[in-house]
Amino acid sequence: MGEYHHTIDPKGRLIIPAKLRTGLGDRFVATKGMDNCLFLYPMNEWQVLEQKLKALPFTRADARAFVRFFFSGATECEVDKQGRILLPANLREYAKLDKDVVFLGVSSRVEIWSKELWEKYSQEAEASYSEIAEKIVDLDLGI
Repeated sequence: MGEYHHTIDPKGRLIIPAKLRTGLGDRFVATKGMDNCLFLYPMNEWQVLEQKLKALPFTRADARAFVRFFFSGATECEVDKQGRILLPANLREYAKLDKDVVFLGVSSRVEIWSKELWEKYSQEAEASYSEIAEKIVDLDLGI
């Protein structure tokens, strides 16, 4: 849980906030997420997700496209002694990570956003927060 602001160095190294590192562990998977952010999954969560994606019907073009997108961008990350990871250039480019980044703890995953994209997304989502909440309540999630 939570929101944390950090910077990425010119070599693409990024310090993982200590509170999020506890849940992620020393090794985890980073991949392209939705809305031009990155998703980080602890290894056990990644394995669960991998099994669900394997169950998608490979005969459907949209399922194949999603699985390709998701897995082709995936990379295993290992935290160094300073609490940093090295994000590959393709992931940094996808998420438009340049200097200022925002970490979000989102249930079973962590998201990494460029600060600029997060602020824009957050402002737009805030404007429709009540409408989104109504739709979620309609799903009978008990919220």
